[in-house]
Amino acid sequence: MSCFSIRLATAADLSAINDIYNHYVLTSTCTYQLEPETLEARTIWFEQHSRDTHPITVATVEKEVVGCGALSPFRPRAAYRHSVEASVYLRHDVHRRGIGKALLLDLIARAKSAGHHTLIGGASADQTASLKLQESLGFQRIGCLREVGYKFGRWLDVVYSQLML
Repeated sequence: MSCFSIRLATAADLSAINDIYNHYVLTSTCTYQLEPETLEARTIWFEQHSRDTHPITVATVEKEVVGCGALSPFRPRAAYRHSVEASVYLRHDVHRRGIGKALLLDLIARAKSAGHHTLIGGASADQTASLKLQESLGFQRIGCLREVGYKFGRWLDVVYSQLML
């Protein structure tokens, strides 16, 4: 794969972001969403993110979107405003090339620059690659919620990790 770059997402990227995400809705436990996201819902999600405090980024190869990342509010209440949750999704055919790590490192830098205090990562317990990536970047496991998700006919645990910024 050629070199990739990371930049802030634009509205023009939403279709590609949605395609990447919806692949996992239908095939994986890395999201507990059961129905594919509509482009209309993805647009609302995009509009709810701020470029400064809650950016959405994309990784591109030769101008083609191959991954995306986002910083989202951890919880809606005002006292949580300095805590953000990081999400990274890669196109299913570009795993294990350093793109996911680069997207997460970029989100960490953006969270620090925005003045956030802590970064939260949540992953299904069976998503070992995601959990190992978080740990490799200094995230510490802080808890596991047992059997809180039900997808593909089985109960799933969620592991939460935290990186103090």
